[in-house]
Amino acid sequence: MDIYKGKVAVVTGASSGIGRELARLLAGHGARLALSDVNMEGLAETARLCGNAEAKCYRLDVASREQVFAHADDVKRDFGTAHFLFNNAGVTLCAQINEATIEEIEWQLQINLWGVIYGTKAFLPMMLAQREGHIVNLSSVFGLVGGKAQGAYNMTKFAVRGLTECLWRELEGTGVKAVNVHPGGIKTNIGAKGRWGRNVSAATRQEIEPLLEKTLVTPPEVCANDILVGVARGRKRILTGYGSGMISFLSRLMPVGHVWVQKKALGF
Repeated sequence: MDIYKGKVAVVTGASSGIGRELARLLAGHGARLALSDVNMEGLAETARLCGNAEAKCYRLDVASREQVFAHADDVKRDFGTAHFLFNNAGVTLCAQINEATIEEIEWQLQINLWGVIYGTKAFLPMMLAQREGHIVNLSSVFGLVGGKAQGAYNMTKFAVRGLTECLWRELEGTGVKAVNVHPGGIKTNIGAKGRWGRNVSAATRQEIEPLLEKTLVTPPEVCANDILVGVARGRKRILTGYGSGMISFLSRLMPVGHVWVQKKALGF
């Protein structure tokens, strides 16, 4: 995939999971890497796994507008520009809407949605100026259908999908492309380290915890490879991971009735 060779790839949330695997695979394709996360220890390990690739690590909280725009300036200073932006950093809140506090919902939206907005706004100008670039936004299968006890997460991922589909239209003829990624059940730390709402009932926990164990099964390296192959092939929407293809199909075939079929076929 020579599309990545010698190009500057910015990967947020690169200390583990999909972000780490994106970095590792991009390194193998000869990309120059700007890797960021709040977890600098994990980020250093990611850089080590990238071998001899040119890689620079940055501490970044994507929920901070100031930090994200400063990060874009730092990448431009260190690498000259950016060709690929992987808006990957994300968290999850497990709580039903009536259980979640406003503060918890705000926390979720600030990272998963505003982080993507900030990243897009910070890096898009340099891509437009050079008439070349890819903005790759990680939505979710929960940006296609709603998931129980994932209301705040659903909000962010549907919004990321809407933002990216808007960019499909707005970027026509500019040389810059936008890509929506809808991972299904990927075995990353987002499930193990997801935040449970402080008011979550025991019944909600008993129902959701086994589902996480059952559905978060696809290795992150498989997801990362699917993303890079999809981007290289010019796809605007990439489905990857457990249940993603079926959920996408059902959401279009049965906009309302998919819930029953999805529960029977996939268990959630």
